[in-house]
Amino acid sequence: MNKNIDRRDFLKRASAAGVGLGMAGYFAPLARAGTRPKVTAARKFAANDKISAAVIGTNGRGLAHIECLTGLPDVEITYICDVDKRAVAKGIKETAKKQSAAPQGLGDFRKVLADPSVDVVTIATPDHWHSPLAILALAAGKHVYVEKPCSHNPYEGELLVQAVSKYQRVLQMGAQRRSFPNMRAIIPEIQNGLIGKTYFGRAWYDNARASIGHGKPAPVPDWLDYELWQGPAPRRPFIDNLVHYNWHWRWLYGTGEALNNGTHEVDVCRWAMGVNWPTRVSSNGGRYQFQDDWETPDTQTIAWDFAEGKTISWEGRSCNDYPIEKLSRGVLVYGTEGTALLDGNAYTIYDKKKKIIKQVKSTEVADPTNTVSASGIDLDQLHFANFLDAVRNGTPPNCPATEGHNSVALLHLGNIAWRVGRELHCDPTNGHILKDSDAMKLWRRKYESGWEPKV
Repeated sequence: MNKNIDRRDFLKRASAAGVGLGMAGYFAPLARAGTRPKVTAARKFAANDKISAAVIGTNGRGLAHIECLTGLPDVEITYICDVDKRAVAKGIKETAKKQSAAPQGLGDFRKVLADPSVDVVTIATPDHWHSPLAILALAAGKHVYVEKPCSHNPYEGELLVQAVSKYQRVLQMGAQRRSFPNMRAIIPEIQNGLIGKTYFGRAWYDNARASIGHGKPAPVPDWLDYELWQGPAPRRPFIDNLVHYNWHWRWLYGTGEALNNGTHEVDVCRWAMGVNWPTRVSSNGGRYQFQDDWETPDTQTIAWDFAEGKTISWEGRSCNDYPIEKLSRGVLVYGTEGTALLDGNAYTIYDKKKKIIKQVKSTEVADPTNTVSASGIDLDQLHFANFLDAVRNGTPPNCPATEGHNSVALLHLGNIAWRVGRELHCDPTNGHILKDSDAMKLWRRKYESGWEPKV
C-alpha cells in the first residue's frame, strides 16, 4: 500500500468491501468473509540489514519503546502511530532526536500493518487493544513486541498463542525482568536448589495514586480518534477523566493494578518456582482510599495454589506506598534451605539462619511512579535487544506468548475471583475454571460487533 494513501479514501475502500472499520477489515486483503492472509516465510536478514519498526501507542510506555529501539544498531523506526494526534507529534519528535530519518506519523494502525516493508511493530496501547492488535499484526506478517499484559482476558491470551503458532512470527511480551542479566543468572540457580525446594513466592507492589474523581460527559477532543481508541470494547460515551491513564482502573478497558504492575513480580515468582497453572485461586480487597470512578481494587491480595505443592501470593496497594523489605516492589522466594529476595536486577540470597550467602546489587533504581520505564531504559533495552535477536536469528525470545499468557492469566484469574467474590478451582493443565459457569463467563469479554479478534 502506498504510504501516502489518503486516510479517508483508505477507510472508504475498506468500508466498500463490506467490512466497515472493524477487526475483519483493517486492510483490503482481509475483506472476504473472514479470510486471513496466507502465512508466508519471515524475511531473512543479512548481517547489516536494517529492521523497519513501527511504534503503536506513544503517550506513555511507547516513548520507552522509541528510546530503546533508537539505541540499538540497524533498526529504523519508520512509523509512529497513535489515535492521539499530539502523541504522534511527540513520538516523531523523540524519534528524530536519535535517528537521521524522521518516521511517518499515522493515526490508524491499519495503514501500518498494510505496509509490507514494516518488519516489526511494538504495541503500547491500552490493555483492551493488546491482543487484538497483536493478532492482526501477526496475521499481517509482522513480528510483535507487546506490552504486558499481553491480553485483556484469558481468552485473548489463548488466541494470541494460537496466532503465534499459525503465523510463525516472533512475539515478545514486555516482561523485562526475563532479560535482566542478574535475574537470568540467579533464577537457574534457584531452580537448581540454591535455597532448597521452593514452596512459597511472595510478590508485592505499592504506590500512592491520587483519586481519579468522577468523570463527566464531554465532547471528544479534536486530537483524539475515540472510535478507534475504543476499538474492540463495547461503545460508551466519552467522559473527561478516562484518557490517557485512568482507563487502567475500568474493567471495560483496563485490568487493574494486578496486571498493570503485578504481572512483573508474579512472572518472576512463577519463573523461579517452575510452576504453570494453579489448582486454586482466591482474592480479597476493594476500593478503599477514595470513592470515585475507580472500579478495580486499589488494595488487593491474590493467592494461587499449585499441584506441585507450591503457593504464590501477590499484594498490591495502589494508594498506600508503605514499603515491604524497604522496597516498593519485589519478590521473596522461600525454600526449604533459604530465601531469595529479588529486586528488579538485584538479589540477596539468605540461608536458613538469615545469613547472606550471595548478593548482587544493581545500579538501576526502580521508580514505580514512572509510567515510561519503572525499571530503567538500559535494562528495558536488553529485552528489546533479545526480541530483535529473535527476529534476526531465530533464537527464542525470553518471554514468548506461551510464557506471557501463562503469567498474565494468573492475574486475570485473581481478578475474576475478586469480581465473583469466591475461591476458584482450576484445571491445572490450562487454568480453566471448574464447576463455576458464572466465573468462567469472565474468561472472555463482550466485544463491539465487528471488532472481535479471530485467528
